[in-house]
Amino acid sequence: MLVYGDLERVERSAVMRGEIAETLAGCLRMPPGRPRHEALVNAFIATGELVQGLADREFAEKGVDDLSFVQETGAKLLHAQAGAIMQSWRSGFAGELSLPRQWPDLLQELECAEPLRVKRGEGYAFYALYPESYIEAASRSGLTARTIVIGLRSIGAGLAALVAAALGSGPAWSLRPSGHPFDRRLRVAPALAKRILGEGDRDFAIVDEGPGLSGSSFGSVADWLQANGVPAGRIHFFPSHPGDPGPRASAAHRKFWRERPRHHVSMDELIIDTREPAHRLSTWVADLVGARKRSWQDLSGGAWRALRHPDERFWPPSHMQMEKRKFLMRADDGNWLVKYAGLGGSDKEKTRRGALLHEAGFTPEVAGTCHGFLVEKWVDGTPLSMIAIPQGQLIDHLGHYLGFRARHLAPPGRGASPEELCRMAVFNTSEALGEDAAERLRQQIGPVGRFSRRLRRVDTDNRLHAWEWLMTGDGRLVKTDALDHNAAHDLVGCQDIAWDVAAAGVEFDLSGAERDRLAAAIAQQTDCDLRKDVLTFFEACYLAFQIGLWSGAFASADGLEKARLGALVERYAVRLRKLLEVTDCQGEVGSPMQAGIFGLPG
Repeated sequence: MLVYGDLERVERSAVMRGEIAETLAGCLRMPPGRPRHEALVNAFIATGELVQGLADREFAEKGVDDLSFVQETGAKLLHAQAGAIMQSWRSGFAGELSLPRQWPDLLQELECAEPLRVKRGEGYAFYALYPESYIEAASRSGLTARTIVIGLRSIGAGLAALVAAALGSGPAWSLRPSGHPFDRRLRVAPALAKRILGEGDRDFAIVDEGPGLSGSSFGSVADWLQANGVPAGRIHFFPSHPGDPGPRASAAHRKFWRERPRHHVSMDELIIDTREPAHRLSTWVADLVGARKRSWQDLSGGAWRALRHPDERFWPPSHMQMEKRKFLMRADDGNWLVKYAGLGGSDKEKTRRGALLHEAGFTPEVAGTCHGFLVEKWVDGTPLSMIAIPQGQLIDHLGHYLGFRARHLAPPGRGASPEELCRMAVFNTSEALGEDAAERLRQQIGPVGRFSRRLRRVDTDNRLHAWEWLMTGDGRLVKTDALDHNAAHDLVGCQDIAWDVAAAGVEFDLSGAERDRLAAAIAQQTDCDLRKDVLTFFEACYLAFQIGLWSGAFASADGLEKARLGALVERYAVRLRKLLEVTDCQGEVGSPMQAGIFGLPG
């Protein structure tokens, strides 16, 4: 199924250098404290993206990783910034900030006249990967300053600098594994290979996030090192999680992975369970909201459902692998939801969005951010999935909410084009319902160019499921989880408001007349095109995307959770069949779309 999207964007190096310079200069003027540390980390992440973009451009031109003045300069700058982050972290954010005087000159050398393709680190954006965890992992590894550190682009270019700084070694190297996602290989020029391999008695640290489904990026570097005479006993891994590679890993890579040291410090160990108050997330949040007494509860991995739904039999489904880390802090002046919102500045962006939506009366109050976590007021209420509400009242509120987003909130990023949505929808439909259904969808959609010129990207919600809405005791409707999903780790992104209108029709089972009423209410507030052909296109794409998204969760679930997920996928499949007027289900045997597997019509 097609679900995930590439977080790649096009940037000008001059613009990136200017923003990095401004942030670093601001850090040097700031007083000691966590805000200064956060700004330092943001500058480091941006520098890592710039260095990655430059390195990958040279890789594309040459076809190999090679010696490069620009890349070595970038490695030096990252190494210096990593050292400053380490100093700030280890001092509990106290003391003077130390950066080499030549940092502006190093930054100025990172220039390129052509646009760069820059990739945002998924770990930083979605999975609570903290740079400081690599500093701690390296400090505890037992490796020496003679270790050769190799980072894997994209995110590994920066992570390797942190490991190198903690070990006291020189600037790290970065390499780009390429080829099939499950069979990555290195392409290294002889001159660069000679520099990296150097003396034969050194240890090697391979640094990246992951491993993923195959672990072939990590494995490709280990293979290359051994092929060039490095003993297996000198190879160490620095991953972002303690688990093994996924099911696509080769037997040889899986065996080598289990035999070699893996150095990892989890987010929980770093900022949740730590004994150091200055590093503790609960301390940061208490300082932010002014709480004196507090308790802390982990709501991650679907655990939040127990607070909203007392009876487990009626819990909504959870895509646990894609859920952000979240916690509930109960304090003397109220309760607060603490949710991971991303490093690199995206947490601040979501705070601004949340403030606007709260002021308009749609979402909870946002208190602020704490180094990647967004803190908002916990709202007590009953999910709409558990109560009945007059349909007219619901439609009017949806109209006000979606109209406000379309009118007042600028899109924070890009999203899939209509053509990309169409390809996703046809592919997922083929996987779920068979090629006949996919061909019918292809014919029904036709050339998307006939209406694509009428579309306008806005700050869509992208998460209109009934369980995300609360009815408070005083009768107010509140939208939760309203700040993240238009910039999630998927291919949808920001869309025309028609995407949310179609989603509302699906999630609240609106009739044609009710959906028209919602569309008319939004059209009165903003300049948008919500004609039937546009809404039908987005509904088909929405259903196909939801089938793909939740099928992934279904594949790794079991027990009652698997039943919940299967029923949800089947609901989307039934509606898509109806939309396509398909009566035959041709799903893969054993999949949740197989006719009757959950007692639903095939």
